[in-house]
Amino acid sequence: MITREDVVAWLTEFRRVIGENREYLTQLDSAIGDADHGINMDRGFGAVLAKLPSVAGSDVGKILNTAGMTLVSTVGGAGGPLYGTFFMKAGAALGNKTEFSAADWSVALDSAIAGVQQRGKATPGEKTMLDALAPASAALHAALENGSSQGDALRAAATAAEQGMHATIPMLATKGRASYLGERSIGHQDPGATSSYLMLKCAADTWDDR
Repeated sequence: MITREDVVAWLTEFRRVIGENREYLTQLDSAIGDADHGINMDRGFGAVLAKLPSVAGSDVGKILNTAGMTLVSTVGGAGGPLYGTFFMKAGAALGNKTEFSAADWSVALDSAIAGVQQRGKATPGEKTMLDALAPASAALHAALENGSSQGDALRAAATAAEQGMHATIPMLATKGRASYLGERSIGHQDPGATSSYLMLKCAADTWDDR
């Protein structure tokens, strides 16, 4: 089972990893976006980390909803609304639980992805964060259906997200700022898919076989 303490540990680790990759994410975004994804994500998750102590003893839904609302209010561009929606939808799906299973997480991930898809009016294949999130969800479901352990299932999801991230390189962007570049967007890795992969890798690394 994954506890609320594990969720706090995940968000804390993701904030650390985002900080480490701030310049990398901004570099990716400079090629096809506004050159601020790393900067915005670092600021947003710094604000999330500051809020965590006040909700660490709450249920998982409250923790994730607080993270989402904080991101919406502190992250500029598309990242704030999209990541904010991700966490708020995941939190709503997990509700008042103080611990949850990998199967519960797969349901929450589906809800979060549906929220991102609706908010961004995007579908997989358009060079967005969905290109990492959607294959990760499919891999998580498949692993759990095949009887994989929690850790193995989470790692399968992270691996699929990484593959999806790399798959954005040859894609033509048709959504967001990158779409303005037309065919010049081809050949560049999507920064949102990259941060999404890092997020799911942090979940796999932090939750493992708890």
